[in-house]
Parts: sequence; structure tokens; C-alpha cells
Amino acid sequence: MRNSFRKTLLVCMSILLLSSMLAACTKGSGGSQNENRVLRIGMMYGSKDNESYFRQQYTDTFEVMNQNIEIQIVQANDYNTMYGPRGGNDEKKEQPDPYEEFQKLISGDNPVDVIVADPDVMSRLIEENGMKELDPLIQQDKFDIESYVPTVLEGIKSLSNDNKIYALTPTFTSSALFYNKKLFSEEGVEPPVNGMQWDQIIEMGRRFVKPDADKKVFGLMLNRYSDPFSDTQNMAAPLQLQMFDDNMDKMLVNSDGWEKIWTKVASLYRDKISPTNDDVYKMYSENQKEDGRYVPYMDDLFIQGKVAMMVSNSYYVNDLRNAKDQAEEGFEMPDWDVVSLPEHPEAPGIGSSMSLSTLMGINNKAQNPDDAWKFIKFMNSKEWAKLKSRSTYEMVARKEFLKPLDGMTYNVEAFYTLKPTPPSKINISNLYSKYPYFHQAIYEPGQQLFQEVLQDKKTVKEALAEWETKGNANLKKMKENPDQPIDNGNGPGGGIPGMVY
Repeated sequence: MRNSFRKTLLVCMSILLLSSMLAACTKGSGGSQNENRVLRIGMMYGSKDNESYFRQQYTDTFEVMNQNIEIQIVQANDYNTMYGPRGGNDEKKEQPDPYEEFQKLISGDNPVDVIVADPDVMSRLIEENGMKELDPLIQQDKFDIESYVPTVLEGIKSLSNDNKIYALTPTFTSSALFYNKKLFSEEGVEPPVNGMQWDQIIEMGRRFVKPDADKKVFGLMLNRYSDPFSDTQNMAAPLQLQMFDDNMDKMLVNSDGWEKIWTKVASLYRDKISPTNDDVYKMYSENQKEDGRYVPYMDDLFIQGKVAMMVSNSYYVNDLRNAKDQAEEGFEMPDWDVVSLPEHPEAPGIGSSMSLSTLMGINNKAQNPDDAWKFIKFMNSKEWAKLKSRSTYEMVARKEFLKPLDGMTYNVEAFYTLKPTPPSKINISNLYSKYPYFHQAIYEPGQQLFQEVLQDKKTVKEALAEWETKGNANLKKMKENPDQPIDNGNGPGGGIPGMVY
């Protein structure tokens, strides 16, 4: 009975404390405090499951503090139906354009007030004059944005051509270059630092290639899993290299820019700087216990001390912490740190890794713009950032609350040193919805041909020229008949042969 009373008292005290902390964020706008109002939040994609998560993460606390405001969350495209069957045998069901469906939420009879969208969609909405400029509201309410991470704020401003603020995001995710201090010390190599270029990092990784060494160590992984073709896409992102033109009429891969990227990534695998799938599987087998018992992170080369440098996102810090907690007797955790991603000389200060997770702005046709701004202010307030900074999966956008996780020591600035890649005019998610065989048409030939480069069956120039030819033909077929599978030589819908890197 006493424990129950104590728990109840603690809960009440917590609610009172939270109320006092957030009072400044929840009063003074949106009309009478006693008037019941509706605030509609619109997203391009979602589902009932997604709505529940979004409410827990973003809206529940706001509704507790503003009980006269009812929040309605509406999605233009339901995940559970948009990728389902396109119709029966007798009649093909036309898939609606996701962006056009989103426009119905924004400009229809009952337009949403707050718009939550990814950078590509938000940039398009701004260009079409669909978003309310926030700068006047920020100045009017003296809303503090000076403590925002500068690169996050630059990324937000880059969404528009006029360098103004049309949306804010309370959180972001990012990637950086993790490195093993002990391996660098043993090899006598100076460890990486912020601001290095890709060629420098690749040559640094080459120092660890020793075919005859008893203890095999790889120099660099561009992601936690061996996926060479994805590596080319990620490395190319800061350069804004396109695979095809804006109208999807012509492939653009047969270029000097793509040739440089393919050559760099291919050299990593051919020169054994980066491990192949076979290497990863071999290590997994070596770590497998005789009794079949699972060994935590047995297939993670960085945690196992088998790779000197690895690109990964901020989530990975959680894995490093958990691996330390789960370490078995005799296992040595790597002594690690992190630096900013390598840069291209053609795009200094830009990385492909930063994701502005939850951009939110006010619809120009909002029925309740005052409460929309009230909500956005609350979600981007210092008080909310302080609470959210306890999260281990996203980084808050206010710099003062960005600290190493759980008392750990590492270069947390590495995750927000670089500016995000400017948004693309082409929304890949929309293309997958509109063209169900988009991956087969465009990515699959590229994967096949890059595999042939790794196997020394084709030069990079030959492979890119062939990708251009195949891709042009596939684009034409796909646009003429979106529901027709693309045959890349494996049979319609076939996989990629020989995908063992």
C-alpha cells in the first residue's frame, strides 16, 4: 500500500514538474484557452500503426498540455494498401500518384494545418508556394533558433531558393566515420580527423591491407554490411549525381562523375581494403559457438576488431554501448572514436548522411494556423529538446543538448559538422509507387554491371556505357507499361545472378 502511494505521488510530482517546464511553450497563442479546437496534421505516407507511433513520439505530450486542442493525424497514402495488388486479372487498378494524393490533403475542402514531410517533398511544396514562411513568426515571438545546430539550420534554409525558413525539425539523424584507435596505434598510422577527403581515407585504409598477416584486418567499410552497389550511391550523393534526367527519358550514368565514383568503390573491394560478403560470412562462421549458441554482434567486423574504419549512423553508438554490456569473458571491445564523413573536393563541407527527420511546417491554406505554429514551437522548444535528448535513436536539433551517450567519450560533433546534401527534385518513393518495377528497370542492371566490374569482366567505362543503353530501353518500357515486369536477362522478376562479392 505504501509503495503504491509512493508511486502515485511520484507520478503526480512528475506531471506538475513537466507542466511548469512547458508552460512557456503552451500559452499565449491560438485563441481562447478554453475554446475547443481541432488541429489537423498531414503526412504523405502512414498507417494506423505509424499514427500510434507518431502520437507517442510527438503529439501526446502536446495534447496533455493543451486539452482543448484535438489533434487529427491524416495520411495521404496508406502503407498497407499502396504496395498491395494493383487489381485483378480482368482490370488493372491504376495506382494514384502519391504527391497528387498529398495535395488533396493540403488543398482540398478540409485542408490540414501542419504538414510533416521529408526534405524532397517539403522543398517542392515550398517551390509551389504551399508553405507559410516561419521567419516572421519566429521574430514576432522571439523564438530562439540561435541554439540550433548550424548545419541543421542551413539544411532547412536550403529547402527554399530564398534561403528562408518554412519548416523546422526537432530531431535529425546523421552518419560519421568510426575508427578503431588500437588498430591505428598498432599499425603506426595517424588516425583520421574531421574534414578529410575520400582519397585520403581510402589510402589510409590501404595501409591495413596485409595479405600474409596472421590477423587479417580490413581498412575501411562504407556500411555495416557488404553492399558495393549501395556504396556507389551513397558516395555519389553529395555530388548530386543523377542516374536519369528529371523527365525519366534518359540515363545520365555514362559520365566522368559516375566513372570516378565507381572506380573508387571498385578499388576498395578489388584491393581487399573492404571486406566482401564472403569475408563477412567467414568471420561469422569462425565466431559461431560449437553448441550453436548466438554470440552478440558476431557478424559485426568493427566490434570484432576486424576493420579499422567504418561508416555508420548515430544509431550505431547504441550498438557499441550494448556490445560492451553484453561482452563475454575474453572478448575485447574496440577502443573507438568517430570523425566526420570524408568529403569530395567538388563538394566541400557537404555530406550525404544527415537526415532532417521530422520537418514540420504550416500549410498556406491552414484553417488553424495559430495552433499550427503553437504546435511547431512546442515541438522545437528547448524544453522538449531537453526531454527528447534522452532518446538514444535520434539527435535533437538544439546543440546545447547534444552530449555523448550515457557518459561515454567520443567526438559527438562529427555527426553534425557537415551540411546535408541539398534535396533532390526526384522523389524515389513516389517512383516506386507509380512504377512497381522501377528497381528492376534502373537499379538491377546497375547492380549486375557493377558486379561484373568487381569480377574484372568489364571495365568501369564499359559497364557504365552498357548501363546507359539498358537503362534507356528500360525507362521507355516502364513508362509505356508500368505494370509489365522488366526482363534483365534473368527472366521477368528474376534476381541478380552470382551476387557473391
